[in-house]
Amino acid sequence: MDPRNDEQTELLRGIWNEIKELGKNLGSRIDQTNAKLEQTRNELSARIHQTNERIDQTNERLEELRDELSTRITQSEIHTATAITDLVGTLGEMKTLFSDRLDLRGRVARCEHDIEDIKQRLGA
Repeated sequence: MDPRNDEQTELLRGIWNEIKELGKNLGSRIDQTNAKLEQTRNELSARIHQTNERIDQTNERLEELRDELSTRITQSEIHTATAITDLVGTLGEMKTLFSDRLDLRGRVARCEHDIEDIKQRLGA
């Protein structure tokens, strides 16, 4: 037997044993990595679920606010329309009043003229 061959054989056996050990160690590491990935996936799924619940709650609140604002806008429009209608009525009454006053203008001017004439005749 060649001592050199024995040395190479031992060297190859050592390399082979290290490869086997590395395979075992690597398998364990892969299992650990897979477990960590599964844990991370579960945590992310839980967080996504929580986020979706918060989004749903936000959507519900927004829907309630939209409904409330819609009601308020409708009430405001009704109030404004009522106020405008009242204002139009008041303006119509004022127009009638002013028209009546304008109709009296000529009569008042004649009365004042007649009063002046009477005063002059009486010498006052």
